[in-house]
Amino acid sequence: MGIMLANAERLAQLAAAEVLEPPPPVDYELWAEGNVTFGGNDPFPGPYRRDFLPFFGEIFRALSPEDPCRIVTLAKSAQVGGTIVATIFVGGTMEMDPCHLLYVAPTEELGRRWSKMKLKPLLRASSSLRRLFPERSRDAVDSLMYKETEDGRGVIQASGANSPASLSQVTMKRQVQDDLAKWETNAAGDPEMQADSRSRAIEFAKIFKISTPLIMPGCRITRNFRSGSQERCYLPCPHCQRMQVLEWDNMLANLDPTHPEEAHFTCVACGCEIRDHHRPEMLRRHEWRADNPEAARYHRSFHIWSAYSLLQSFETIAREWLRAKGDPAAEQVFLNDTAGLAYETQGEAPPWEELRDRGRASHYDRGTVPMGALVLTLGIDCQKDRVEWQLVGWGRERRRWVVDVGVIPGHISEPRTQEMLDGVRDQPWPTMVPGRRRVADIAAIDGNAWTEEVWGYVKGRPASRIIMVRGRGEETAPLLEKVKRERNPKTGKIRKYSSRFYNFAASVLKMALYRNAKKADPQEFGYIGMPRGLDDDYYMQFCAEKRVAKSNKSGFTVYSWEKDPVQANEALDTMNQAECAAIRFGVRAFQDSNWDKLEDEREMPAAEAQLDLEQPGLALSMPKRPRSKKVQPAEDNSAAAAPEPTPPPAAPAAAAPAGGGWLDRGKKGWLS
Repeated sequence: MGIMLANAERLAQLAAAEVLEPPPPVDYELWAEGNVTFGGNDPFPGPYRRDFLPFFGEIFRALSPEDPCRIVTLAKSAQVGGTIVATIFVGGTMEMDPCHLLYVAPTEELGRRWSKMKLKPLLRASSSLRRLFPERSRDAVDSLMYKETEDGRGVIQASGANSPASLSQVTMKRQVQDDLAKWETNAAGDPEMQADSRSRAIEFAKIFKISTPLIMPGCRITRNFRSGSQERCYLPCPHCQRMQVLEWDNMLANLDPTHPEEAHFTCVACGCEIRDHHRPEMLRRHEWRADNPEAARYHRSFHIWSAYSLLQSFETIAREWLRAKGDPAAEQVFLNDTAGLAYETQGEAPPWEELRDRGRASHYDRGTVPMGALVLTLGIDCQKDRVEWQLVGWGRERRRWVVDVGVIPGHISEPRTQEMLDGVRDQPWPTMVPGRRRVADIAAIDGNAWTEEVWGYVKGRPASRIIMVRGRGEETAPLLEKVKRERNPKTGKIRKYSSRFYNFAASVLKMALYRNAKKADPQEFGYIGMPRGLDDDYYMQFCAEKRVAKSNKSGFTVYSWEKDPVQANEALDTMNQAECAAIRFGVRAFQDSNWDKLEDEREMPAAEAQLDLEQPGLALSMPKRPRSKKVQPAEDNSAAAAPEPTPPPAAPAAAAPAGGGWLDRGKKGWLS
């Protein structure tokens, strides 16, 4: 009797069926619900729930292999969950569609941070990913920037856009280009083109571009959004059911500055109010609609902002705007991080003749501190044969007034030049308050050129009264931050000036300055006052630069500030340095109480104190300046906390150093 041990034909059919059976669909949302858990510090702790972030469902579907598009772009606000989407895309791909995946951050340092703070917790929390990426001692297949699955089918390589080497000699089926708007041109050219080329040989690659917008023209994520399908999230009106997009301009038009808690949208059809409590039900019925559907076959692009996220209330959005309103630099942060929109730059200064005419009609003279200028800062720029300075007064609501400018002959390393610069720093300037004179509270001196010589001057002066600064051209740079510790290449020792040396965002300050310079109403937030007596050369220097587009060697368009080659720009530079000093002093974070205290200390007539002792009745009859009754907005987080204002140091007996004075800008003679 024969015994059947196996049916060869049946086994062959089973093997063929297994090979020919299509893989299960790649559903990133379903995978996230079973594998992603948020910790206690996250806004929604516990397992991933699609009803908390419902608008991401269509983006996940666009990222799946079932959608034919090659590029997926997400332009978004900060803190709406965009990094969660990118991390789920990485983890889900490794399990459901294993391949080689490239994750590119703006810099290698940020790539390492993502690997440690986002990827590693995901690999630990998901049981399926733990099996694919078992933790072991660091080796060739398990490092911070390179991870390979146990079976070798999947690879995650993290890199930085600033490193051409990490964007070469690899072929990647999947990509995440994170914080794309912050990518800067590297030594090999355009990093976005370099990254895109890593997937050129793969027909069905997926490239996920994600970022908050920055500045237009030139914003990478905005450019990608506009070249794609331009999909926006439509929600039904809770009253008439009309589908519509929640637009920032709609909320702004209905915003009452005295009652931000009443912030709302109005329906474009019925005009009824759309309030915060309507959002959950509206989001459950959301629809994505494309303004450019013809592009969807190749490139799907999406935009989402804070008004759609349950992580942020309408009131919070309104208060953020009221805190930023009027300050171009703060408005940029709001539009980028909260509204998810690019900031349209003021790339050119107003005509210098307009500023000159404003100065001629001014209510105060050059060399006099006007009323309202409660803090004085000095900007100092060092040249080969001279040192130029500008004194600027600062008051409430970021208003500023030019007080005086001048030129000191000689190099900053020369004792005579230093002595004369001390005379400017210690000079008591007359004010419009009878009997009051004031000196500069703090100075900022350019330390980019002749750094050691500038430090030789600065280190012998009080740290509270003078700092070194240098401008950075990146439009993503903080307004003011201390430089990283620098070492002497010869000795290896940390340079002592690192503790008093600051980088500042020169491009951002210039854009904000030129936008404010166009304000003609002295009561406007950020208004810039000009004195009578400045010559035309000052205004031409102030307006000397503009932001222009240029094509680099790789054909990519980059933006930079340029000046007329025959026109000096020291008035612009010293204004930026004076603003750095003001930021360091804390004026951007001052509350009304700080300004009130300074006003009492610095704008009370000097004779009034004596009248209080000798003629009380007369003193009481003198009217006081009224306090501001306006509602104080919340503290501005873009600057450090304000230090307690301190009275200016005692004025020296003489305004100028012995034996002469300083050279006046545009004058050939000496001022004694």
